[in-house]
Amino acid sequence: MRKTIDILRAAKAAAPTLALLSEAERNEGLRRMAAALLSHADEILTANAAEVEAARTSLGEVMIDRLTLTEERIRGMAEGILQVADLPDPLGITLDEFDRPNGLHLQKVSVPLGVVGMIYESRPNVTADAIALCFKSGNACVLKAGKEAHATALAIARVMREAVANLSVGDGIAVLEDNSRDAARELMEAVGYLDVLIPRGGAGLIRACVEQAKIPCIETGTGICHIYVDRDAELDRALAIVENAKTSRPSVCNAAEVCLVHREVAATFLPRLAKRLVADREAAGQIPVELRLCPRAAAVIDGKDATETDFDTEFLAYILAVRVVDDVAEAISHIAAHSTHHSDAIVTENAETAERFIRTVDSAAVYVNASTRFTDGGEFGLGCEIGISTQKLHARGPMGLSALTSYKYIVRGNGQVR
Repeated sequence: MRKTIDILRAAKAAAPTLALLSEAERNEGLRRMAAALLSHADEILTANAAEVEAARTSLGEVMIDRLTLTEERIRGMAEGILQVADLPDPLGITLDEFDRPNGLHLQKVSVPLGVVGMIYESRPNVTADAIALCFKSGNACVLKAGKEAHATALAIARVMREAVANLSVGDGIAVLEDNSRDAARELMEAVGYLDVLIPRGGAGLIRACVEQAKIPCIETGTGICHIYVDRDAELDRALAIVENAKTSRPSVCNAAEVCLVHREVAATFLPRLAKRLVADREAAGQIPVELRLCPRAAAVIDGKDATETDFDTEFLAYILAVRVVDDVAEAISHIAAHSTHHSDAIVTENAETAERFIRTVDSAAVYVNASTRFTDGGEFGLGCEIGISTQKLHARGPMGLSALTSYKYIVRGNGQVR
């Protein structure tokens, strides 16, 4: 087993070669990676099947779904890589250009970050997404997958690395072989080797990285996402939005965890919501949503009494916390107190109310009359994303190619001295 420090040193050494690849070479490499995933799907699925079986005793159904790969999901991974290949080159873009009175000519030009580190939990597709985005943006990457998906991540990385063997950049595409906590700590402390660390997973992982990392760390979102159903909402639309945001894939960070309902529509909307999310799903043989209700909501429909911590929990499950509020001001106040600044939505036909919500909710993505499930690099047209940043520097929201670049100033003169 290769030591983490050896992998870091090799990635650092490979970074300049990756940065020098032409756009054509990077795009062709991505196409080869996509084709290799498809042609080696059987070995990836074999590794994944063993890990899924081993995880059944420790993970619930929703998280097992998150861990599981299928032929269709591998095709989706390959398609995501091809989408990245088709995106504009993020490197060498002149962001600003000007002349100084002394004759110096300055250009501000986009460049790779260098070596990107990533620690993530049991999402096999993240391995392919991260490698593709780093490769396209000229960065080396060192990845640490969660223990449940470690063998799958190694298989995916091996296939993608071998696909670009002709470019001699293999050391710049790495998954740590050591899957211990010590290896995670080594990444957090890899000063001089990593240029940035991106955690992607639950609140505990993200908090540990933000608090302990000695290198720049981008805080990616736990998603306590809210949907506020206003008194001027079109209720059929609101039902469809809440249902999609909660049930289409509850294990992801852009799924809704809290529904806030204006008091003037609560008596009408909440019974319809309970029917849609509980009774109708049970009748269809689907997992019903457990509703955790504030006292005002519990006076209207049946469900479990909510605790205050329920409004600060990313459930990642078929659970929805519900609170009745007096008006949009109280909804905004609740979101400010409980949101993780990921994705929050309002459903309303009142343009003035929508504008107030947009201007005062401080989240990376704010929606009007749409599901929060669109906070995703692919859905934003950015290709697959390496994470969703809930901070404000240097990236926010779905992190695509541009978020994996920095810039340098190129200064051209003809002998000027100061």
